[in-house]
Amino acid sequence: MSNRKNRVCPVERAGSLDTRIRKWMQNPRKLLGNYLKEGMTVLDVGCGPGFFSVDMTGMVGKTGRVIAVDLQEGMLRKVRDKIQGTELEERLTLHLCEEDRIGVSEPVDFVLMFYVVHEVPDQENLFREIGSILKPEGQIFIVEPPFHVSKKGFEHMIRIATNTGLTVVKRPKIFLNRAVVLGRA
Repeated sequence: MSNRKNRVCPVERAGSLDTRIRKWMQNPRKLLGNYLKEGMTVLDVGCGPGFFSVDMTGMVGKTGRVIAVDLQEGMLRKVRDKIQGTELEERLTLHLCEEDRIGVSEPVDFVLMFYVVHEVPDQENLFREIGSILKPEGQIFIVEPPFHVSKKGFEHMIRIATNTGLTVVKRPKIFLNRAVVLGRA
């Protein structure tokens, strides 16, 4: 448990994950606009303070839903504070995951793991669990920072994913990041 906690961005640093500069560099609507559609069910794994979750909830519209998942209750509280009293409350579900299990069983159309996979000790288990709830045409969008994940490490992560039955759909170019979109094989 302590190994995992040391790898996870602490709640105290959540402000650095939700800034205007980041919004400019990693605008959720620009990055995800080609992947999200009205009515989708989306899973945001490692949602942190909701940088992507809130915008994604707007992008999937009134018939869609976002499940924001985090290991830390403090991060989920930050998301709750952002959406409290808004129409998004009904369409954005907060889910506290376990250290070694996401614990969501609802089928999903899209999964976002932004700066998360490198924090997970058992990536094989992560990909198996995600694959088990991913709808047949669903996609998994993974982005990792090169200052935490080397090119070799990123390719190793992709091999782990493909060994669990996922396949590479696309390798989008995202400024100063490593990215891949996976689907079911």
